[in-house]
Amino acid sequence: MSSARFPASLATLVTNRLRQEIVEGAFELGQALSEAKIAKRYEVSRTPVREAFARLELEELVHTEPQSGTYVFTIDRHQFEQISEARSILEGAALRLSFDRNHGHLVEHWRALVITMESAAEMGDTRAYSAADGQFHDVLFELTDNPYLETARRPFAARLAAIRNRLGLSPEHVAKSRTEHRDLLAHVEAGNLDAAITLLRYHIVEKGATFWSVPAAKPDQVRRRALQISSR
Repeated sequence: MSSARFPASLATLVTNRLRQEIVEGAFELGQALSEAKIAKRYEVSRTPVREAFARLELEELVHTEPQSGTYVFTIDRHQFEQISEARSILEGAALRLSFDRNHGHLVEHWRALVITMESAAEMGDTRAYSAADGQFHDVLFELTDNPYLETARRPFAARLAAIRNRLGLSPEHVAKSRTEHRDLLAHVEAGNLDAAITLLRYHIVEKGATFWSVPAAKPDQVRRRALQISSR
């Protein structure tokens, strides 16, 4: 007899909400997550929360330690550089395909997003800026007409968004980011694909690996300190 499972729709809702809150910074990196606390927060039983933890562990947004608990992911500088390297390869391919197949739509979307980013930066709205920044890169995959590229980047997309929302929004970073996004748009508008791909790689890898405030080592000890919501 198969074991009973909570309705998938509710588990999916809990998964999506918890993913969004992790990405947006409602929980600290390395913070312990209590099934009971999350269930109370979302007004559900523990069963869909447990399912959400399992799903988000596959996305590497949470990590479960036996006899200890479930924690929000952490990342060290070396891992961040590896993810950035993989991201630059995938986004470079996505830029080439979207440029060749949907150039007009790419320019249209990027123009609108650059305007949104500029407006958010001027108002000091870092959350809106980060959201538009993410959409600027997401649209590359949407316009490739190749869903497998999106599937390939999915394992680390949410983690990158979470890191961006926590570590990539200093005034200096935003100023450099604004310039580079404007320049990327200008290269694509001018039909200069090679220059756009070169700048995109720098934007992701060369600057990202040194500029973002990612620690040199994973703060595993943080999980065992005062970040716990409660013990299970």
